[in-house]
This record gives sequence, C-alpha cells and structure tokens, in this order.
Amino acid sequence: MKRPSPLRRLADASKLPHSTIRTRIALVYGGVFLVLGTALLATVNLASRAGTETEARAIASTAVVVVPPGYAVKGPFIARSSTGSPTAYELTDHVSDAAGKQLLNWSFAALLVMTAGAVGVGWWIAGRVLRPVHAMTAKARRLSEKTLHERIASSGPDDELKELGETLDALLGRLEKAFDSQRRFIANASHELRTPLATQRAAIQIGLDDPSPEDLVRTRQTLLDTNRRSERLIEGLLVLARSERGLATDEREVVRLDHVVREETARYPAVRGGGGDGPDGPGPGGGGPEGRSAGGAGPAVNVAVAACSVRGNRLLLAQLVANLLANAVTYNVPGGSVEVALSQEGALLVRNTGPVVSEADVAGFFEPFRRGEGRDRMGPGSGLGLSIVRSIAVAHGGTVTAVPGPEGGGLAVTVRLPVDQAPEPVSRAAVQSGSPARISR
Repeated sequence: MKRPSPLRRLADASKLPHSTIRTRIALVYGGVFLVLGTALLATVNLASRAGTETEARAIASTAVVVVPPGYAVKGPFIARSSTGSPTAYELTDHVSDAAGKQLLNWSFAALLVMTAGAVGVGWWIAGRVLRPVHAMTAKARRLSEKTLHERIASSGPDDELKELGETLDALLGRLEKAFDSQRRFIANASHELRTPLATQRAAIQIGLDDPSPEDLVRTRQTLLDTNRRSERLIEGLLVLARSERGLATDEREVVRLDHVVREETARYPAVRGGGGDGPDGPGPGGGGPEGRSAGGAGPAVNVAVAACSVRGNRLLLAQLVANLLANAVTYNVPGGSVEVALSQEGALLVRNTGPVVSEADVAGFFEPFRRGEGRDRMGPGSGLGLSIVRSIAVAHGGTVTAVPGPEGGGLAVTVRLPVDQAPEPVSRAAVQSGSPARISR
C-alpha cells in the first residue's frame, strides 16, 4: 500500500472541520514553510557540527600540549587525575558541543518565529486573493427572484476570479430571462384560460335562464366552441412544454421531412404540389391532391418540396409544420395563398399573403400568446403557434427566421434544421432562453 507523502498528509491535516479556505491556505503555507525550514536547518546543523569537530581536532592535533600538575601522558593521550585543568583535546570537544547546542537552539527559535510569520503572511495573502470571492458571495446572498437584474460586475485584472464573476453574471442573465419568460407565460396562460371560462359561465347563466329551443341550440354551440378553444390551448401548452424540455439522443430518429410536409399540407382544401417524392413513392404532383378544393374555401396552398431527411422526433416535427400552416392559413386575406417550400438543405419556408405586418411586430409573434394587430383573442388561434415552432426548432438544433412578406403583406417564416445529423441534445435552459433561434427584423 502506497503511503501518502508528508506534504499530502499536511494538506489533509489542514482540512479542519468548519474551517475556511483562508484558514486552510494559511495553515498549508505555514506548514510547508515549517517542513522545508526544518529540513534546511537540520542540514545546516549537521554539516556545521561535523565541520566544527573536524576543524577543532585539526587545531588540537597541532597544538603544543602543556601537561599541568596532576596529569600524565599515556601514549598519544593525556589522562587527567582527580584534580587539575582539562587538556587541549578536551577543550576542543567542549567548544564544539557548546557551539552546536547554541546553533541548534537559535535555529529552533528562528524556525518558530519564521513559521508564525509564514502563517501570518499566508493569512494576509489568502485574504487578499479571496476578497473578490467574498464580494461575490455577499452579492449572491442578496439576490432573489425579484433582484435578478443585479450583477456582480467584477473589477480588477483579467484573471480567473474575474472570469468567474463574468460567468456568474451571464448565469444571472439567463436566470432573469427564464424567470421573466415563465412569469409572462403563467400570467398569459391564466388570462387566456380565464376568457373561455368566463364565456362558458355567461352562456350557462344567460342561455339557460328560462331558455327557448333556439336558446338551447345557441348555448350548446357556444359551449362547444369555447370548449374546443380551451382544448386547443391546453394541447398547445403541453406541446410547448414538451418541446422546451429538449430532445435526448434516444428520442431522435431519421425522419423524411418532405413526407411530413406533404402529409400536413394534404389536410387543407386547396393544395397544389410539385416535385419530390410522396410518402408512397414518386407520383405526379407529389403526395397531396393537386388542385383539390372544397367549395373554394380557404387560401390555395402551393407546395414545392425536395427530398430531405433530418434527425428528430416525428410527432414534434409534424406539429411544427402543422403550426406553420395553420398560422399561414388562418391569418390570410380572402383569395390569398400560402407557399410552402422545402430544400434538400433542410430549409422549410412557409409564406402567406396575409395582412400587412410591421417589422417591429415580427419578433413578438414568437412570444407565447402574442397576436398581431387586429387578431381576435377569441379567434381560432391560441397564440402559441409560432412559440411552439421556435421551441421545436431549437430542440432539434435548428433556427427560425421571420420577415414580413413582399411589400409588407403576410409573413415569411423559415425553419432551418440539420440534415440527417445527430446534433447534441439541447437543454431546457437553452430552449427557454431561445439562444439558438434567430429572428430577422
């Protein structure tokens, strides 16, 4: 079993319970100095002692020995009797020992003083380094859902701490945008759901108060209409929530987008298709019934698609196309038209001949429950169509652009999706912030 190094044990020992980073840095700083200082002083003391003894013996070996009374020379040594003074040899030993002890004592005292100084310097340096972190912590503690507009705004040199502050500011910006979006969404959803409920309550109170047969029929139709609208709204909310969740890799499959477009456009009364392969193979005019109409009701839908495969969720992609078509058909002019074009590069264009749209209003169409000027709140739409389109496109790694139609009439929406690739899963935060989506103005 490998034993940890002394420095590692020192670092682990500095992790005291409930200790601050500043305390640990100071202790590690002082501990490292203590270990290195001890090693240095031990080396100096051992070398000094060995050198002192060698020099002292060399001096003593050449000294003239004076034998005082009470001493006798026995071979190379001088033996001392019970009385008398030490010889030169003994004096050198005493001097060497005393010098070594003095050096050791002073070294130990200096080491303690310098270690305490190292701890103090480490404490001061740690305080200076961690001061911006304390400021960030204090600012973060004051933040709440009502003060997300505040920022840390780190100042100082371009170092790691300033980068951390800028990262936290960017995170706060995304949180603020997500909170604002959720607040608007909840408020708008509550308002939208309140309208049909109020209509139903009024129909019940008035229409069923001593009703005639005609009143019953009218009340029944009113309740059915408002119920259908509530159902569409709830379904739209569910689709929007699902698309904003993002798509995992296992939720993706290869989807023939041109087949999806033809299937969705075939649901409309007047469809003129051309090019590409239909869902069941190639055929004249594509998969939709060419020139089909129902009493001339609704605008003509012109379809021109090329074979195109993307990776994604087929149900969500069908919802994307359906919402684009429903928006283009619903908000159109009498005798108008809708153009649907799909390229091999995964660009889907849906353009209608609706009323004049201001460039300033285009970006707002992608917000939940935002309608254009003159659009009735109790109309057929739920106000979620283009919001769902953007969320689904972003969940598939795509982008959405929208511009007013030629001469300001209608709206041209282009969705670009990656072609037959497996893009990285998009997180909920990215979808809610709408960062990959782009609105041309």
